Amino acid sequence: MNNKLIASALVAGAAGLLTVAVFAAGGAGGEIQKVDPSVHFHPKGKPPSEHTLKILNEARETMPFDDTRDFDEARKGFIAPLNSKIVMADAGHVAWDVERYEFLAAEEGWPSIHPSTQRQGHLNQITGLHEVTDGIYQVRGLDLANITFVRGAEGWIVFDPLTALETARAGLELINQVIEDLPVTAVILSHSHGDHFGGIRGVVDPERLAAGQVEIIAPRAFMQHAVSENVYAGNAMNRRLFYQYGVLLPASPFGHAGQGLMQNVAAGNFGLLPPTRIVDEYLEEFEVDGVRMIFQNTPGTEAPSEMNTYLPDKKALWMAENVTSTIHNIYTLRGAQVRDALGWSKFISRALYLFGQEAEVMFASHHWPRWGNDRIQEVLKGQRDAYAHLNNQVLHYANQGVTISQIHNVYRVPKSLENSWYARGYHGSPEHNSRAVINRFLGYWDANPTTLIPLSPEDSAPLYVEMMGGSDAIIERGRELHDEGKYFYAQEILDKLVWAEPDNQEAKDLLADVWEQIGYQQENPGLRNSFLAGAFELRSGIPAGESPDTSGPDMIGAMSTELFLDFIGIRMDSKQAEDLGPYTINLITPDNGEKFAVELSNATFTNVEGFLHDDPDLAITIDRSDLENIMMGVKSFAASIEDGTAQAEGNVDILAEIAETLVTFEIGFEILPGTAGPAGEVDLNPYEFESDDIWVSGE
Repeated sequence: MNNKLIASALVAGAAGLLTVAVFAAGGAGGEIQKVDPSVHFHPKGKPPSEHTLKILNEARETMPFDDTRDFDEARKGFIAPLNSKIVMADAGHVAWDVERYEFLAAEEGWPSIHPSTQRQGHLNQITGLHEVTDGIYQVRGLDLANITFVRGAEGWIVFDPLTALETARAGLELINQVIEDLPVTAVILSHSHGDHFGGIRGVVDPERLAAGQVEIIAPRAFMQHAVSENVYAGNAMNRRLFYQYGVLLPASPFGHAGQGLMQNVAAGNFGLLPPTRIVDEYLEEFEVDGVRMIFQNTPGTEAPSEMNTYLPDKKALWMAENVTSTIHNIYTLRGAQVRDALGWSKFISRALYLFGQEAEVMFASHHWPRWGNDRIQEVLKGQRDAYAHLNNQVLHYANQGVTISQIHNVYRVPKSLENSWYARGYHGSPEHNSRAVINRFLGYWDANPTTLIPLSPEDSAPLYVEMMGGSDAIIERGRELHDEGKYFYAQEILDKLVWAEPDNQEAKDLLADVWEQIGYQQENPGLRNSFLAGAFELRSGIPAGESPDTSGPDMIGAMSTELFLDFIGIRMDSKQAEDLGPYTINLITPDNGEKFAVELSNATFTNVEGFLHDDPDLAITIDRSDLENIMMGVKSFAASIEDGTAQAEGNVDILAEIAETLVTFEIGFEILPGTAGPAGEVDLNPYEFESDDIWVSGE
């Protein structure tokens, strides 16, 4: 086959945060460029308006800033600082730099950052090696997640080895240097997001693993979801990450001001090692290197494959990413299947009754521990109620006619939870989570027939512009609304103008000014980043950057053959396949015993595992180990047939015909009209990217 059967965006990140690492953290050659936090990084950027300042000042006056328990907990147990707040990748670029977020720890409040957002960022700047309880330690501040070490009988048991080999290795080096130099005897992977397993090769000695001296434990269906989640729409998800994660915004009070879970994501070598033991049952108890543990599977919560762990002899409760110091995403803005808020609540409740009534310390894969049973129960009950309230009250309104187009302006969290820092929306906001609940149960349609078959915005916008009196009238009124602080009204009309006239830079700049103010006002980093990133692209165009190579050997090796074939069907441009076939193809991989009946018919590429055609047009036999070179784009089917790696019987020209229909997805597609093409002369990305096999999770 002349074309690669898989593009660089094939896997698209284990959970969708690939591009965060690529664009936000790495710098070729290790050069660190920082922006002056007192000056806006963009020549068209604006400071917060008087209307924005009023909203943020009201938040400062009304939110419970006198509750400083989080700061006490974040600092408790401190043992040693990080060896460095900057970690270099083996490839030579910067894998991690938390130092550039020091502006978040400033005592004064930045007027362009919501005070609650800055408070969370300040807490996340409390980094280093900390003791959780006797024999349990955490290194915080080396990645989006924490890396946790439990002292076993023979060595370290590692919980969640971060995103990148380099940052995980730095955590292991720190604890070996400060506490005790021990081998890693076990790794526990709490869930299937890459920022919790991608650094596994930084802590696992391959020789010890091969000798059976390292156990890797994961929840049921871990490998399936670690690879498959977000593959099919992965390229689109990565592009949308430019917005949710602000991946091209400089770290600045006017730009990227932390990510809630931590400041950012590491950009080092990403790996995946298959578990040696799967926790299949809802509850399982067994010893790990002499430490008694009880595992609670919680599928479909923060990740489709996830588990909590209780260490009864230490009365220590590990809540994975199910309970951290934020309300999480029910719908994540990058795009993902909507999560079950009520099911999530019930799993927290079960953990409360199973373990939470005797636990003396609760720790997790992000943020800081909670000590004392009263505090643990407070947080567990509060987050349980937050997710249940979200589900129940949104459906309460929906059953009275409130639609997906209205619910975000109607739903409010209870006052008691508004005053609880652990129930704030630093990752999932009440606005987009409430819409997610309706989408889960009722779908995207608001039951208004007008919106059932709507015009595309580029088709409807010219009519709106005409009826509003043309672009001059819209810009004049839009500027008035902007100056009055009526930003949501302003965006309503300016958005129509930008869609109708994509080349109208004056309109785009004014809409960017509006979005910038809305962004400053947001507590939720995902909402803030989305508005600021949109403003960025309207002003300067889509920034140029290297497209990542995501087809790393660990992930491709873990990818099922069925998933690979499915993705070929997604890459196929059906218009180019209208005159092809019908064709029948058999694919056999003898080394693992797989067989597939593949068909191209009705301009559609399909496969079914476990069956073969009786008289196929083409039969291909190739070992799965050799097929992986094709999956990574290293080798073509045609070359494999030519050198005998693959055997083919029948019409091999079918492969070339299929190859001609395949599209390689590009990550820089246009989201906002009139933004295609490289950015202007101002380079706003202070980092470059040059690396192989960089993977990130996502939340």
